[in-house]
Amino acid sequence: MKSLGERAMYFNKNANSELCNDTARLGVSAPPRLLAWLAGLVMLASFGVLSAQELQDLRAANLGSGQTQLALQFSDTPPDASIFAIDSPPRIALDLPGVSNRLAARTTDFNLGPLLSVTAVESGDRTRVILNLSTSSDYRSHVDGNNLILTVGTGVAHAEAAAPAPVPVAAEAPPARPPGVRSARPPEITDIDFRRGVDGQGRLLVELSRPGVTVDVREQAGRVELIFPRVLMEDQLVRRLNVTDFATPVISIDTVRERDDRVRMVVNTTGEYDVLSYQTDRTYVLEVAPLSEAEREALRLERQEFIGERLSLNFQDIEVRSVLQLLADFTDLNIVVSDSVTGNITLRLNNVPWDQALDIILTTRGLDKRVTGNVMYVAPREEIAARERLELEALRDQEDLAPLRTEFISVNFTQAESIRQLIYDRDARGATGVDRRMSFLSDRGSVAVDMRTNTLIIRDTADQIEAIRRLVSRLDVPTQQVLIETRVVIADDNYRRDLGVRFGVSGGRQEGRTRLGTSGTLEGATGITTGAGIPALGDRLNVALPVTDGASVGFSILRPNILLDLELSALQVEGRGEVISSPRVITANGQKARIEQGEEIPFLSIDQGTSNVEFRDALLLTEVTPQITPNGNVIMDIKVTKNEVNFQRTVQGNPTISKREVETQVVVGNGETVVLGGVYEITSLTQLQSVPFFGELPFLKHLFRNTTTASTKAELLIFVTPRVLD
Repeated sequence: MKSLGERAMYFNKNANSELCNDTARLGVSAPPRLLAWLAGLVMLASFGVLSAQELQDLRAANLGSGQTQLALQFSDTPPDASIFAIDSPPRIALDLPGVSNRLAARTTDFNLGPLLSVTAVESGDRTRVILNLSTSSDYRSHVDGNNLILTVGTGVAHAEAAAPAPVPVAAEAPPARPPGVRSARPPEITDIDFRRGVDGQGRLLVELSRPGVTVDVREQAGRVELIFPRVLMEDQLVRRLNVTDFATPVISIDTVRERDDRVRMVVNTTGEYDVLSYQTDRTYVLEVAPLSEAEREALRLERQEFIGERLSLNFQDIEVRSVLQLLADFTDLNIVVSDSVTGNITLRLNNVPWDQALDIILTTRGLDKRVTGNVMYVAPREEIAARERLELEALRDQEDLAPLRTEFISVNFTQAESIRQLIYDRDARGATGVDRRMSFLSDRGSVAVDMRTNTLIIRDTADQIEAIRRLVSRLDVPTQQVLIETRVVIADDNYRRDLGVRFGVSGGRQEGRTRLGTSGTLEGATGITTGAGIPALGDRLNVALPVTDGASVGFSILRPNILLDLELSALQVEGRGEVISSPRVITANGQKARIEQGEEIPFLSIDQGTSNVEFRDALLLTEVTPQITPNGNVIMDIKVTKNEVNFQRTVQGNPTISKREVETQVVVGNGETVVLGGVYEITSLTQLQSVPFFGELPFLKHLFRNTTTASTKAELLIFVTPRVLD
């Protein structure tokens, strides 16, 4: 059987070949652009077929012998499905790629044999169908037209060979290993992640080293337990994830490694929710979804258990008071019936618990009940509501008459004034988020603060003071602190090589009355012709391109009529430097911290003839505001500055300031180090000074030039390491 995608490709292939055949038969050479356009239409048509796949209906039938058959009806031939089973709770899951869910309800109840209900959930571009079973069962699947048939029950796997040529839906299972052969390494949990779904559901994602890992799921009051037997896990994954901020039914996730390579995950929950678990390839997903209002109401009705002794009632037009009297006699229960309870009722109840019969009678006649001790009071709902309103007003009157007392509450870890504002804010919703309905003081209460001892002075009733004391105990807790360590590393590497030369030829001769002289300068030549002697060295040099502060070697050759001067100089400079600055600062969670070190540089400025001295800061500065996340990471708004005075560059005699700064927001794990940023600079310089023409002569050019080669590398790196202090 071809999958839907294969059939689309087959259709495209046949359509293209038929198009080419038709063109050949007509003897027409179609333009390439036309062929490409027609092929695109064919592909669009096939894509429309592919994207239109829908799950339309579910049907179930009891086959007897503990077997149930479920038919999933699609809009086209069913796609290739991945099917896997879970033993605890017993479920069978189908992953249907490229299918949209068009079922009327998310969960459909069947209660046929082992099949209790079916849940269909659309996620992205696929739909997952979950078969909720009463007990772990075998299954067999095959395709019949547009239906995917799934048979569930005892002995199904053994009967698979006798099935009428079923088409396999899931991928074939790997061949079984021979007896005594085991896997070289047990499966491993590689990562644990938590995400929030679009509809507010919490999704726990457990990444595994290989598919097919057995997971035992146990639901208990307020939590869901996942047990992975014989599974390896790194120490860093043994932790608690506090996910309250995600606003899902999941509060936290505790991961514990137990003996015999067993991993237990406890998902702590709140409220009413539905649990869905499935495994796709190497990812195991536990989805905890909040219930809608209709689902919560249905769940409340479903959970309402009646445990009374069973009875049968069959009356025509009997007084309600008489029926209540019969129930009181049957149960030996003390029942007080209000005089407002009147009217008759007709009912026929067969073998139902007496408390359910009572609930039906009260609901039918608009009555309600209140139980105090072993006495039940029955009256119309309006009467009970009015009575409770009167009791509430009486309690308020009692509070108004209750004596006031004064209490002193010491605050240790926060400002008492901030708690006073929280307690006393009655008028409007402000920064504390409290309005008049949530005020912790009664109308007669008052609160003051002693700033010297950081103490709350409260005057109110005993009940209100006790409530305020509980509030203070929850708020007055030590704030976590964070140590932030930054390191600014500046590394310099420079290289310079210079080659220079000084060269000169001086000489003179007498030709009759004419005297000739030559030297490096006119003054030197004049001295030779006038007989003043050998000129000074500066006047004898024809080429003066030396190296400053370098090593040199000089030669002088003197003959009767000629003097030759030659000096070769060279210089090579290498330098490496590294500056490490490491400021550290401790601050409370959510509080801004700042640490700086440096100097103030005076600058002289003249304005309209008046000299002014201004100071500029050259600082090493760290400014950071940390925030600790529920999973132990640290979010930091951080600014790091490293400024230095540069006396090599001046403006009107004032030095410049080399500025290095980074400002960013980063999320870092507790105790981990991250690079905030860095700058890498490379400067290369090649400089040539030469005498025209002579500086280009082969073999002799180095006598008429000065060569400088320089290379400078500078690197700036800024590191930060936050540590949460216990």
